[in-house]
Amino acid sequence: MPDILQRLQSIGQHIEAAESKARRASGSVQLLAVSKTKPAQDVATAYRYGQRRFGESYLQEALHKQRALACFAIEWHFIGPIQSNKTRPIAEHFSWVHSVDRLKIAKRLSEQRPAHLSPLNICLQVNISDEASKSGFKLDELAEMVTAVEDMPNLRLRGVMAIPQPNADPASQGIPYRRLHQAVTALNNPRLDTFSFGMTGDLNAAIAEGSTIVRIGTALFGPRSTSTAT
Repeated sequence: MPDILQRLQSIGQHIEAAESKARRASGSVQLLAVSKTKPAQDVATAYRYGQRRFGESYLQEALHKQRALACFAIEWHFIGPIQSNKTRPIAEHFSWVHSVDRLKIAKRLSEQRPAHLSPLNICLQVNISDEASKSGFKLDELAEMVTAVEDMPNLRLRGVMAIPQPNADPASQGIPYRRLHQAVTALNNPRLDTFSFGMTGDLNAAIAEGSTIVRIGTALFGPRSTSTAT
C-alpha cells in the first residue's frame, strides 16, 4: 500500500476515534492536509486517494502548485502569515484564509477578491496563548473584530484559527482551545461555525474541545524540509 494512502487512512481512523471519544458526530472534523514545502506530486497523490483540502503557507510555492495541479478540483487554504503586499494573489487564488490577524488584512482581502468568485472564507487568527512571537488578535479583541469583519463584502467570516503554545502534557493541551471555543460560543453568532485548531501533537485535545478542521502535515507527508519560499 502506498505510504500516503496508508497515512491518510491512519489519520482518518484517528480522527474518527477522537470524534467518537468526544461524543461528536462522525465526519464533524475535516482534515486539512498541510502540503507546504511538499512537491506537487505528493499533493496529486493525496488527491487521487480522496483528499481535497490542502493548506499552504508560502505564497509563491502555492501558486506554482496551483498551476501544476490546475486539472484537479482542489480546495486551497492559505494558513501562513500574510504580508500586506501579498493579499491580492491570496484573494485571487484561494478558497479559504485561516490566518487573518489584522483588520487591515481583512479589508484588503475583501477589496481584492475578484467579483466573479464566491466570497472568500476566512478565519480570524487568535493568539490564544498571548505569545509575543506569534501574531493574531487577543481573545478580548475577538468580539470587536467579528463585528468589524463579518459584513465586509466579498468575505465570509467562518470562525477562528489558533496555534497555542506547545504543550507535551495531554491533560493540559485542551485548555487554550476550550477558552477559545467558549469565547466564540458566547458570541452567539451562527456564522461562526469553524474552529481551525489541532495538529498532529494535540489532535485528540483539539477535537475534544470542538475543532472542526485539523491541520496535519508531517503525519501525512513525512518530515518537512526547510523552505525559503514566500
